[in-house]
Amino acid sequence: MATIKDVAREAGLSTGTISKALHDPQKVSRKNQVKIEAAIKKLNYKPNMLAQKFRASTSKTLVVMVPDIANLFFAKVISGIEAVAQAAGFSVLLGDTKDSLEREREFIRMVETRLADGLINLRPYYKDEALLPIKGVPSVTASSSSGTPSYSVRIDNVAASEKIVKHLIGLGHKRIGVISGLHHNPHTIDRLEGYKKALSQAGIDYDEDLVVEGDFNYWSGLSAAEQFCQMPNMPTAFFCMNDEMAIAAMKGFIDKGFCIPQDLSVAGFDDMDVSRYVVPTLTTVAQPAEKIGEKAAEMLISLIQGDTPKSEEVILPFEFIIRESTGPFQ
Repeated sequence: MATIKDVAREAGLSTGTISKALHDPQKVSRKNQVKIEAAIKKLNYKPNMLAQKFRASTSKTLVVMVPDIANLFFAKVISGIEAVAQAAGFSVLLGDTKDSLEREREFIRMVETRLADGLINLRPYYKDEALLPIKGVPSVTASSSSGTPSYSVRIDNVAASEKIVKHLIGLGHKRIGVISGLHHNPHTIDRLEGYKKALSQAGIDYDEDLVVEGDFNYWSGLSAAEQFCQMPNMPTAFFCMNDEMAIAAMKGFIDKGFCIPQDLSVAGFDDMDVSRYVVPTLTTVAQPAEKIGEKAAEMLISLIQGDTPKSEEVILPFEFIIRESTGPFQ
């Protein structure tokens, strides 16, 4: 494999001139640039990009830490990040952390050692186990929860959940079940708060027995539906904390002989593409996933470039979409 010394020898120039041409070409004469380009082509020289990143002031790389890379919502957020990063000349490295703090530490070290310029974390802020923010490590939390102490982008999860549950109450449902995320997840906490607020305003007592814990994946929605079907006095409506669990729960209820929405109403959260095509189509809250990614990338790039974003927290609007899966209490 050719080295920078081989290129210098072939071009008849010093290694310093070759290095300058690779990193600061405007300081090298056009005549020498032609010689260097010819030598590089002849020798098929490949610069050591890792070394270049260490020498450069920035690596032009953003790390996106994803707790579950298979999650459809995260895929849309990443799409928004990619669009902004590419337009600004940055590449994006995806880090599937699988909710592992040790994996997060590895990606944080990439910024500390200048292999990357900054981090976007798609895991919401957990007060008791947060690794970020770290001084000197530009970072933004995308799809964050309330109370995030650093730069973040989110929707108002409390208000969105409250909107869903008020809709179900308005249809005449008083016994409303919840298929939640993991109980310690900040999104679960915010969305459960919205559920409780809607019940309280309607004069309905909160019953913790009507909350079945899931984990935001399909199978947990199916499992929760099975648990609800075993209740002697099961709810007539269900608020599911994401669309994946809602869609799986609908299948579970239908397999047990229930009709939706004639017998049971089901609402989700996120408005994934599939929610428009399942039968019945799913009532849900639409998060602007791509816009969340775009704003997070814009904020992070501003931090990397030494600018101060206008606000530490950006709260984007959500949209409540009524479809076929919710109907009046019979």
